[in-house]
Amino acid sequence: MNYLVLLRHGQSEWNLANKFTGFKDVNLTDKGREEAVNAGKLLKGAGISFDQVFSSTQIRANDTAELALNEAGQGELFESMIRDPDLRERDYGDLTGLDKDETREKYGEDQVHIWRRSYTTPPPGGECLQDVVENRVRPYYDANIKPMVDEGKNILIAAHGNSLRAMLIILGVETPETINEAEMETGVPVVFELENGEIKSRKMLKD
Repeated sequence: MNYLVLLRHGQSEWNLANKFTGFKDVNLTDKGREEAVNAGKLLKGAGISFDQVFSSTQIRANDTAELALNEAGQGELFESMIRDPDLRERDYGDLTGLDKDETREKYGEDQVHIWRRSYTTPPPGGECLQDVVENRVRPYYDANIKPMVDEGKNILIAAHGNSLRAMLIILGVETPETINEAEMETGVPVVFELENGEIKSRKMLKD
């Protein structure tokens, strides 16, 4: 058995401010740092030792990985962590930095819901989830992460809500039709147990 763990970054300053974040680099809040530390405690309690860690190039994901790894007693893996822009959050384009509630008031609830949750309709100047899956995360996963998973290594991916939702589609545990029900909670590890490259179980680690 080996493990693939998906970890969304802890709460960020713009999560707290209810803003569309996307490619914008923002820091974790105090709560976000606590969530990252708690993720490390949970991973340590689960007895999972990682062989390689992947993350995006964004600071909120990097800091989450560092805090979690230190708490799990695997801080040395942060030095060899592989960061790649393909694992970044979805680009929200013209919505970046806007307050979500104010955007709903301006454009209407239905339009904003489409921009946020449609698999194929991007926000103005941004990416839809299909873009994230097919243009970035799937090619990167197939070329760089899947070979390690297939070798039986334990892998941690510290990234973002939408790049990790893309991973759920790529892994075949969700579809474009079901993905909207699959929330990735901040700072909550999602653990896949695999055998010979086949997923045997999926669970969230919580207190």
